[in-house]
Amino acid sequence: MIDDPFVTHRGLLFTVAYEMLGSAVDAEDVLQETWLRWADVDQAEVGDPRAYLVRIVTRQALNRLRTVSRRREEYVGEWLPEPLLTRADVAEDVEFAENVSIAMLTVLETLGPAERVVFVLHEVFETPYDEIADVVGKSPAAVRQIEHRAREHVAARRPRMPVDRAQQEATVKRFLAAISSGDMDGLLEILAPNVVLIADGGGLVTAARKPIAGIERVAAFLARVVELPDLAVTTIWLNGMPGARFDVDGGITAVSLMVEDGQITRIYAIRNPHKLGGLGSVAELQR
Repeated sequence: MIDDPFVTHRGLLFTVAYEMLGSAVDAEDVLQETWLRWADVDQAEVGDPRAYLVRIVTRQALNRLRTVSRRREEYVGEWLPEPLLTRADVAEDVEFAENVSIAMLTVLETLGPAERVVFVLHEVFETPYDEIADVVGKSPAAVRQIEHRAREHVAARRPRMPVDRAQQEATVKRFLAAISSGDMDGLLEILAPNVVLIADGGGLVTAARKPIAGIERVAAFLARVVELPDLAVTTIWLNGMPGARFDVDGGITAVSLMVEDGQITRIYAIRNPHKLGGLGSVAELQR
């Protein structure tokens, strides 16, 4: 029995769609559309099924991206990517883990649809310019220009990722221990002076509508979290980075943390229940 290339490359195709959309739900819809189109193809005539499938999924993701970009303009509060539960070994590919992190996906959200597609295909999946040109319907020269603009845009906003992964894990562990025990002094030691907390409730649950900036304001906010009755904190891996799951009062919050020089600089708290389906099982992210 010959393996179906769609099944073989499903993990890659999902990752491509997710990286472009920042939403596992939308990525799964794109995969379904891709499978339907693949089923109608004379597969014996396809010389490179992997490349062919990536083209299909990219075109479908680009169409979906244009639609959701308009929808997100009307989103209530801050929009954050849908977090995914991942294995710790995703972090072993440091560059890949950086590119699928909540922090990076948040930066990619500031790109236009065409820029995001070009950046993701070239920078994350190392797709040649001529293949990208075929996908987006532009010349290779135009694609190079788009990629150059997108790379500069991302470089100006991308977080500085830690080289020492052990230090990052240790800092996250200290943060979660301080939250669990109510140790505010310990918390203040590991929050950077310019720390920013961004929460996403989607208007469905209580969440800060705007970013909270500065150690004093973030610490005051976290002090209220610490006092919540029956708060349970669990360490998990989110999008290739160490993070946490907060359970309280039947509600769930996925927390992704950015660490620089042993201090926490960004706290991403996803509370929108429609975005937490990815915490139910481990996602297969690959390139």
